[in-house]
Amino acid sequence: MSTLENKLAIGSDHAGFAYKEMLAHWLRDNGYEVKDFGTHSADSVDYPDFVHPLAASITSGEFERGILVCGSANGVAITANKHAGIRAAIAWAPELAELARQHNNANIICVPERFVTEEAARDIVSKFLNTTFEGGRHKTRVSKIDC
Repeated sequence: MSTLENKLAIGSDHAGFAYKEMLAHWLRDNGYEVKDFGTHSADSVDYPDFVHPLAASITSGEFERGILVCGSANGVAITANKHAGIRAAIAWAPELAELARQHNNANIICVPERFVTEEAARDIVSKFLNTTFEGGRHKTRVSKIDC
């Protein structure tokens, strides 16, 4: 039986399709239940069409965490962060993913496929999934994010 912690949402645009596929396969091989919000090919698409449903699945409580991939990670992060309660962080190094979890309680990690290797992408996602929120003074700050 899966727990919410074991369930992940993943999505991308065409520029992040290859890494999304790689990451989804790797995550499933490591025991995660992964829902793929698309896209499902490398054909050009508009990232908001995939980001909004993924972000909504987190705000609804269907998932606690998500992974988004695009060329720079900027578009998917900007779009996801339009949703109240979403804290999407761009990470191009594992240390940034770790800080995003520890200090910002990020619930979506955004990976820039054009700027990291496959190995780095896996390390970023691993750090995101295996780091907990520190709370304390950071909890006060995070509570001030939503307007």
